[in-house]
Amino acid sequence: MASVRSNKNIELMTYSEVSDVSGYVGNFKVQIKQKPRYVDISKCTGCGTCQEKCPIKADNEFDAGLGKRKAIYTPFPQAVPNVPVIDTTHCTFFLKSKCRACEKFCEAGAINYEQKEEIVEIEVGNIVVTTGFDSFEPSVIKQFGYGVYDNVVTGIQFERMSNASGPTDGKIVLKDGTAPKSVAILHCIGSRDENYHKYCSRVCCMYSLKFAHLLKEKIHGVTVYQLYIDMRCAGSGYEEFYERLQEEGVNFIRGKAGEITNLAESPEEQGKLMVIVEDTLIRRKLRLPVDMVVLSCALEPRADSERVARVFSLSRKADGFFLEKHPKLDPIATMTDGVFIAGCCQSPKDIPDTVAQASAAAARVLSMISKGSVEIESATAVVDEEHCAGCKVCIDLCSYKAITFDEEKKVSHINEALCKGCGTCVAACPSSAILGKHFTAEQIMSEIEGVLA
Repeated sequence: MASVRSNKNIELMTYSEVSDVSGYVGNFKVQIKQKPRYVDISKCTGCGTCQEKCPIKADNEFDAGLGKRKAIYTPFPQAVPNVPVIDTTHCTFFLKSKCRACEKFCEAGAINYEQKEEIVEIEVGNIVVTTGFDSFEPSVIKQFGYGVYDNVVTGIQFERMSNASGPTDGKIVLKDGTAPKSVAILHCIGSRDENYHKYCSRVCCMYSLKFAHLLKEKIHGVTVYQLYIDMRCAGSGYEEFYERLQEEGVNFIRGKAGEITNLAESPEEQGKLMVIVEDTLIRRKLRLPVDMVVLSCALEPRADSERVARVFSLSRKADGFFLEKHPKLDPIATMTDGVFIAGCCQSPKDIPDTVAQASAAAARVLSMISKGSVEIESATAVVDEEHCAGCKVCIDLCSYKAITFDEEKKVSHINEALCKGCGTCVAACPSSAILGKHFTAEQIMSEIEGVLA
């Protein structure tokens, strides 16, 4: 990210979002909403004094709610630029017009409460959409006790807990601060489930195995259970890692947990979380007393994916992820020329697959730039202006926004760069004023006559 920022050919616009996109391949006009940081990037030195002096604390989203941050904060440790932002929903100045501690102690004079939101319009030739994913919220599955029992955590929370820069400085601890002696890791929470997401999230098996390895590495003598439906370790070195964990003494139970409870049935279960599961290999119901439960949650589309799809004219699959042009022959392109997708916005995938897809998208963009011109479909629709009645029926029907109305001529006009030749407007035009190139009545009749002859 630092290399991207320092590259003279790249303009990095952080803390911003795309609000509108118009135009077509090679000629997109993009409106970008730049949110106010209330910190002047050109003046800020990133010393962190403002964050130290701020008296207000709030839940840290990056730490998945396990830690706290200040009302003025850097979103995450590797943020580029490494400049803080003021959270107006918690800042005392924006709520009560008091405090101003960050401004008082900032020697660089970088605090600016007068910053306003700006709309910037830029012209681009191609767009790559890489909006990522959301993690499934497991509290909707009541039987797993997330949000009810203290030591039931999600995979993201465990990841932050085991990270050296996390809220516990890399120590894996329970709510009371002690290290767990036994941990159960539950696979497929929200995925491969008829009630939530039918698809496999692909990454859960491997990051669950990684968690088991971290537990064995950080806590001496810990007992680790892996509760899985099927172990899917497809990737270079993945199966070998699975076998390595078996040798390290991790317990693998083939079965999906039915319930997590704190109700004890014997003295040794007192104070423990009970994971109730049926081991399908030995056909026995088990009660596993553990100190901590880690839920390996599904990857799901971002909450705003529907809005993003409208902005960029993208189609979505039944599961909510963005639809590619062809799943095998063109997995990075979309039906909108010049708009590409990469990463988990298209489907769940791990880091190597994401990097490969992102590299492919970059290569496609560079190839179009190097050509200097864009090839468009030949089988597009065209308006016969002499017969067009100006009824505008075709405009409302076009899924690709390829048809506009010429107010001077009072006729419709089709942009060939946007038209995909679907034929909807051709069939719907009440004046028969729209023709499909290569699909005129005369051409089709000639083809039929040729076949019959």
